[in-house]
Amino acid sequence: MLDRIEIIKDLIPYTFEISLADELFNITVNYNSYADLFTLDLEKDGRIICVGEPLIYGVPLWKNLFICGSYPELSIVPLDESGEMNTVTYENLNETVFLTIDNTEG
Repeated sequence: MLDRIEIIKDLIPYTFEISLADELFNITVNYNSYADLFTLDLEKDGRIICVGEPLIYGVPLWKNLFICGSYPELSIVPLDESGEMNTVTYENLNETVFLTIDNTEG
């Protein structure tokens, strides 16, 4: 099993601090009920790095925006390890679909 970032849906919108690859980040979780879409804002050292990154099943966060030294240097991907789901929805996030962290060497 991969490490996971827990999203507490009852608190949305909310911000939490997390250590990723030995660096501290603040992540703000937002949800658009009309589109059934979660987005994340990323902040490091009081500086906004990214606003509105969508949670798309199987797509690593910040994949198209990565700038070395600004973003977490590991892969975070919304996945269902059982293979049953293939989308991120309000109903399945943190039930079967989790934000998984690939913190293996490589």
